[in-house]
Amino acid sequence: MHHIRLAQLDDLAAVEAIVQAAYSPYIPIIGQRPGPMLDDYAALIAKRCVHVLVAEKEVAGILVLVPDDGAMLLDNVAVHPDRHGRGYGRALIAFAERLARERGFKAIRLYTNEAMSENIRLYERLGFLETHRAEEKGFRRVYMTKLLSSRP
Repeated sequence: MHHIRLAQLDDLAAVEAIVQAAYSPYIPIIGQRPGPMLDDYAALIAKRCVHVLVAEKEVAGILVLVPDDGAMLLDNVAVHPDRHGRGYGRALIAFAERLARERGFKAIRLYTNEAMSENIRLYERLGFLETHRAEEKGFRRVYMTKLLSSRP
């Protein structure tokens, strides 16, 4: 069983550890630390943008949501590699969609590095459509959007 809740400052070390574990394998692929490894998670937690998925009394995954220009930005979703294959990533994305709907957003947007092809395929399976690709802050990114119906 798991539950998702707003992150607290006490969760900072766990959040940072998950980000490190989830994104470190991409450093050799993209030639630098991925964008999520550069974020200030203490500030994001203070702004109430970070949610954590807790399973077996441990933080197993994180979600960063930022209201942005008429849509909810799914800024980061990561599950500790030791916890992959349990549906936690999908649960976090479903939670993001529910929260976006509850807050009146009609769409949820995200971007990911184009080298993270398995993530792109997952987002496509979950109904996200690629809108464009661009280089931003030295990263080659794939931008995706999912329109949200008024009902889940």
